[in-house]
Amino acid sequence: MEQIKYKKVVLAYSGGLDTSVIIPWLKENYGCEVIAVAANVGQGDGELEGLEEKAIKTGASKIYIEDLTKEFVDDFIIPTVKAGAVYEGKYLLGTSFARPIIAKRLVEIAKKEGADAIAHGCTGKGNDQVRFELTIKAFAPNMGIIAPWRFWELNSREKEIAYAEEHNIPLKINRETNYSKDKNLWHLSHEGLDLENPANEPQYEKILEMGVTPEQAPDKDTYVTVSFEKGVPVALDGVKMDSVALLEKLNKLGGENGIGIIDMVENRLVGMKSRGVYETPGGTILYQAHQTLEELCLDKETQHYKMQMAIKFSELVYNGQWYTPLREAMSAFVDKTQETVTGDVKLKLYKGNIIGAGASSPYSLYSEEIATFGEDHVYDQADSAGFINLFGLPLKVKALLDEKKIK
Repeated sequence: MEQIKYKKVVLAYSGGLDTSVIIPWLKENYGCEVIAVAANVGQGDGELEGLEEKAIKTGASKIYIEDLTKEFVDDFIIPTVKAGAVYEGKYLLGTSFARPIIAKRLVEIAKKEGADAIAHGCTGKGNDQVRFELTIKAFAPNMGIIAPWRFWELNSREKEIAYAEEHNIPLKINRETNYSKDKNLWHLSHEGLDLENPANEPQYEKILEMGVTPEQAPDKDTYVTVSFEKGVPVALDGVKMDSVALLEKLNKLGGENGIGIIDMVENRLVGMKSRGVYETPGGTILYQAHQTLEELCLDKETQHYKMQMAIKFSELVYNGQWYTPLREAMSAFVDKTQETVTGDVKLKLYKGNIIGAGASSPYSLYSEEIATFGEDHVYDQADSAGFINLFGLPLKVKALLDEKKIK
């Protein structure tokens, strides 16, 4: 047990297994006042229902329930979409970019309340501990941090459940369906239980919540047109809407059509591999629509460099390095590239597939007159011979040298 004593602790509170038991545990072991902070990042009313009563009954002196949904979408999700950042080619970073915004609000409330420490329920094996604590360090470098999972006696989810039962703490889970989940407006993740063995096929019919499997999706396709202004999605099917409503609509369309279900084994920041199932229905549509529009609007060199940079951007987000000079500089670069990413992208959704159905932009660099296989008067095909001679000159020089060596 740590020897440091704290008088007032602000706890990142979700009402889930970990944070439900942490409130009484903190009071038992530190004798401190506990202020709970729950962040609404679009996880749904059902996830927040009864949190205030539950937090107070389990020992919190106060609870803040903060609606961060709009800021989450505008300041974290959309900048990451504009960057085209996808971790290890699959993961659309749903949990990763939700943690910094929550941690920043924790710091603001801790300072307001005069707290001397912030606590979280992240495990010592996971990425979230890093994401929370890097943000805390960025805004309150001297703030105390309590991470019970690193040293407490409740070192398994089974022991946590037993502790909750002993202390009459109500839980929405049971031992048989105890998947580790994280949900927000962007995604829902599932880890643990049978998923810990990569050889097991996920029980999709049992675990999916944001949509259906492709097999259960309608036998009829669904079309949707996404409109962008400077890389920002602003309308669906010609109807302007705010970012939150737009993502909610895409989640519904994607979920109904079995879109955005990912099963992957990823490399965690802390050094181990982890297997999880992610549901990101609306986000998957948004990424493809945005990429399709960039194919029209970005020049080759910018597009290719941006694709390389997206890998690093995804690593920064995954590793909790949102509030860093490099991420901010990268976002500034991305914003510059998005000045002409304006237009409409039409997509067909069908049984888990997203199929392109056309795109247009007033800034399109595609020239039908130049690209046509028919007769044209703007491209002299004879010019290609000289281009190939120059482009292939290094190969020719090498080949001539090799011939001399052979003789």
